[in-house]
Amino acid sequence: MQFSTKALPIDKARTGCVVVPVLAGGKLGATAGAIDAATGKRLAAALATGDLASKAGSTLLVHLEGPVARALLVATGDKSTVDERAYAQAARGAFRSLRGQGARDAIVLLHEVEVEGRDLDWKIRNAALAAREAAYRFDRFKSKPDTTPAGPASIAFAVDKADQAAARTAAARATAIANGMDLARDLGNTPGNVCTPTYLAQAARELGREFDLKVQVLGEKQMTALKMNALLAVARGSAQPPQLITLEYRGGPARQAPVALVGKGITFDTGGISLKPAGEMDEMKWDMSGAASVLGTVRAVAEMKLPINLVGIIAAAENMPGSQATRPGDIVTSMSGQTIEILNTDAEGRLVLCDALTYAARFKPGTVIDIATLTGACVVALGKHHSGLFSRGDALAGELLAAGSDMADTCWRMPLDEEYQELLKSPFADVANIGGRYGGAITAACFLARFTKDYDWAHLDIAGTAWNSGASKGSTGRPVPLLTGFLMNRARS
Repeated sequence: MQFSTKALPIDKARTGCVVVPVLAGGKLGATAGAIDAATGKRLAAALATGDLASKAGSTLLVHLEGPVARALLVATGDKSTVDERAYAQAARGAFRSLRGQGARDAIVLLHEVEVEGRDLDWKIRNAALAAREAAYRFDRFKSKPDTTPAGPASIAFAVDKADQAAARTAAARATAIANGMDLARDLGNTPGNVCTPTYLAQAARELGREFDLKVQVLGEKQMTALKMNALLAVARGSAQPPQLITLEYRGGPARQAPVALVGKGITFDTGGISLKPAGEMDEMKWDMSGAASVLGTVRAVAEMKLPINLVGIIAAAENMPGSQATRPGDIVTSMSGQTIEILNTDAEGRLVLCDALTYAARFKPGTVIDIATLTGACVVALGKHHSGLFSRGDALAGELLAAGSDMADTCWRMPLDEEYQELLKSPFADVANIGGRYGGAITAACFLARFTKDYDWAHLDIAGTAWNSGASKGSTGRPVPLLTGFLMNRARS
């Protein structure tokens, strides 16, 4: 899918479909009104039938004659002021409808919708991401992939001539973010017998070759030498060797401290000896979504050539109940020197992350953000809408909250009070890897906080947002937009 711009007016343009926003009360914008006049008021007649519901995202296809073959009417809601959510619903509804039509190209008029507090850049970026989301497919493992078009091959955003350069920039950035999301989705959807730690390392190397990144992969021997015993403890039960993967993108000044993104890369999680229930265990292939989001974000940043320095760190392992697997009650010494009593082997994400977070310090980062499908408790607390955000720093938390709002990839700040650390006390080691029944997402973050005292740090628990279950089962590509938006803002500052 290619994005471009087309200068107004477009009433004489030739296209397979024009996407026309319909405002509250069935009103059309100026450009849509000109198209309506040029087609004998066919759009007004279609609206007069009442067949288009007022709910944002509702659509009605109108077949036309002449250079414009079709018009897809899309409702923006029944309120005079269109908010961000209604705009997003309209964009998603429009592009889902286009997916089932035969138009090879389309012109989009969503720019005519005034969204309170949002500019043209925001509107085009969100529309382009909605288009790519609607077009996404993952049929790599089907013997007969779907060959029908997933939507128009080309989409043009109709804007004033003076706005074309800005619109092209917005569309290019959206393309980069969508490419990063698609990479994260593809990795998250790939089954565990294919997407192993070694596979993730190879994906990082391929990304490095494409964008001239420095990539390093540490194996078991090197991790043993570094005393990464927490990470290695998780991998003991599996025949798949663990990997510690780093990618370095240098787009900023040499003296600029990098941002480090640290991703949990558990390519399949059985729970280990603390075995999970069989129901929905197939979905545990997505437990490497934190790692996938790191790769997707690095890809987006490199494609945009942002003037920033970025390090991606991925702790990749498979958690299996083999004969050499770590037992509940085992004690290991982490790379930091802190000892950990492993009370539950299904709390493995924090074990691989704690060593990766200690390793991150050697890059002298200004900011470190870890991303992990860490706890079911976070899903219970926040559902599927917000990622859980934990940070000691108000400024960093504020940046991430703002970026999430801007990118429609939201997070919600959770507490990180010192009192919760009491739940992690162990009579035999410095810290236990679980804190009991209460506040599970919080105690998991408190565990990680013990390994991040040398830098400004935030933790994103994406257990509820990285994956959809049920009929729409699959990876979402989140939080690539949130992380990319955060880095775009940092690059501008």
